[in-house]
Amino acid sequence: MNAKIEIKGLFFHYGDNTAVKDINIDVKGNSVLALIGPSGCGKSTLLRCINRMNDIIVGTRIEGDILIDKKSIYDPKYDVTDLRRNVGMVFQKSNPFPRSIFENIAYGLRINGVKNRYDIESTVEKSLKDAALWHEVKDRLHKSAFSLSGGQQQRLCIARTIAIEPDVILMDEPASALDPISTQKIEELIEDLKKDYTIIIVTHNMQQAARVSDYTAFMYMGDLIEMNNTESIFTNPELEMTENYVTGKFG
Repeated sequence: MNAKIEIKGLFFHYGDNTAVKDINIDVKGNSVLALIGPSGCGKSTLLRCINRMNDIIVGTRIEGDILIDKKSIYDPKYDVTDLRRNVGMVFQKSNPFPRSIFENIAYGLRINGVKNRYDIESTVEKSLKDAALWHEVKDRLHKSAFSLSGGQQQRLCIARTIAIEPDVILMDEPASALDPISTQKIEELIEDLKKDYTIIIVTHNMQQAARVSDYTAFMYMGDLIEMNNTESIFTNPELEMTENYVTGKFG
């Protein structure tokens, strides 16, 4: 299968500080890649390069390239609005809009040009079903999104992301603030979603990376130390440094 995302010789600089150093990664379509490594190793910075969210930070610069479906996202002709529509983002802290559950999803559809009420209603329902939330909220769609639990709010944010049908979903520690039951639901959801999406997840949780991902990339101080299929990384890593990290000897 061809790579969905190709990261080529990527460096990212915050002023004089180089946060990401010469990263080369291919991400297959309909797979889950976990980025692991200690705090400050460049995982989230790398993730945010893929939808160019780092562009808004003053004093930063990038070298190298990222291609999605063989097209460079740093090409001057590449529409950043289209990129962020195509590459959805789920953050560590759930961030529902101060609106109803229904409007959290409908709003994104409307600003993307969907006007037909039937289309909006059916997409809201489908997105909530795909996010494994429909049966919990179908009788209170017009209540505030803030009435939901933390885990439900995070699944609502995932529903909002998939409603506009991106190809790629980026997840930055999506379950780190959740209880174990909510975390399990998010992990089961990731497994379901990869049938339709390519997913990259940043996680500090080794067990989570082992459970949800097909491939794992271990980063340390901005460098990509080792990347392989997840089973190999956790049971037979090539480098002692990787083994020390995944077995908890440091980090």
